[in-house]
Amino acid sequence: MAFVFSLLTALVVFSYGPGASLGCDLSQNHVHVSRKNLVLLHQMRRLSPSFCLKDRKDFGFPQEMVEGSQLQKTQAISVLHEMLQQTFLLFHTERSSAAWDSTLLDKLCSGLHQQLEDLDPCLVQEMEEQTFALGMAVKRYFEGIHLYLKEKKYSDCAWETVRVEIVRALSSTTNLQERLQIANVDLGSS
Repeated sequence: MAFVFSLLTALVVFSYGPGASLGCDLSQNHVHVSRKNLVLLHQMRRLSPSFCLKDRKDFGFPQEMVEGSQLQKTQAISVLHEMLQQTFLLFHTERSSAAWDSTLLDKLCSGLHQQLEDLDPCLVQEMEEQTFALGMAVKRYFEGIHLYLKEKKYSDCAWETVRVEIVRALSSTTNLQERLQIANVDLGSS
């Protein structure tokens, strides 16, 4: 979780720096879709998280990847894209469709897909070594989530634990996207 907040801080700093421009604009609609996805995730709740306390797990978001380093904007956008991509893949599976209300799940996957399409123009074709390492750290984080679900035999409590984890991560990315959108507006009016 600290990784997401470090990423948020780094992106805000870079967004307000001299000549800062992401080379793309995160539209107000993009931010709206982020908020809508969080609402959908909250609506998907089937069990009380307190009922599943024995299944709680620290998935260990890889905070060491950004501590003490300065992320370039392209790296931060790449990590954000990878988080959304991995979240989409997590919820766009047969096992996931068995666990959640299909209407809510379809809306969530559709919203995540839309966000990914919005971010596509922001991605830089060149893959720097650090960007690759950050992307791999996000992938390992999600691999841990997939492994946890498998170990727990995709139980309702395991899915609830993962849902809560994803809400936390996407909440941070929504704040990030709102700040990036504001930064783009501020830069455009200077």
